[in-house]
Amino acid sequence: MTIRLTVDEAWEVVESAHTGIFTTLRRDGMPIALPVWFVVEDRSIAMMTPAGTKKIARIRHDPRASFLVESGERWSELRGVHFTGRVEVVEDTAATSRIEATVNAKYAAFRPPVANLPAATQAYYAKQVFLRFVPEGRILTWDNARIAMKQS
Repeated sequence: MTIRLTVDEAWEVVESAHTGIFTTLRRDGMPIALPVWFVVEDRSIAMMTPAGTKKIARIRHDPRASFLVESGERWSELRGVHFTGRVEVVEDTAATSRIEATVNAKYAAFRPPVANLPAATQAYYAKQVFLRFVPEGRILTWDNARIAMKQS
C-alpha cells in the first residue's frame, strides 16, 4: 500500500484546498514561505498579490519557487501535495482578467467588504500583480489515510 497520490488525485487535492504555502527565494538563497489564496488553471497555480510586495522582486530575481497544500489534524488524516517549479508574472490582459475573476469568485465569502477596510489597506490592495506557478519535475504527495492500521 502506498500513501502517494496519483497526479490526478494530487491536482484534485490542490484544487479543493483553501490556502497554499508559496515559497520564494531571497537574493541570499533564504526561502520565504507565505500563505496565499490561489486557483488552479491547467495544472498550474494562479494567484494575485499586491504590487508592493517583496515577493515580486524575489520572483524577478529568481523564478524558482515551491507550493504546498496540506490538511488534516490527526496523523491518520495528514494529506499534502508539494510542488517545485518556477513562477512567472502574468501580464496578458485576458489571463489577468480570468485569474482575477476566478480568485475573486473562490474567496468572495472570505473577504471583508473593501469599503470596511482602512484607507491605507484599500490603497495597498488596489494594484495587483498576477502570478502563475508552473510545477516542474516530481510531485511530492502523501495521504496517511491510505495506511491500513490495526484496530485497537
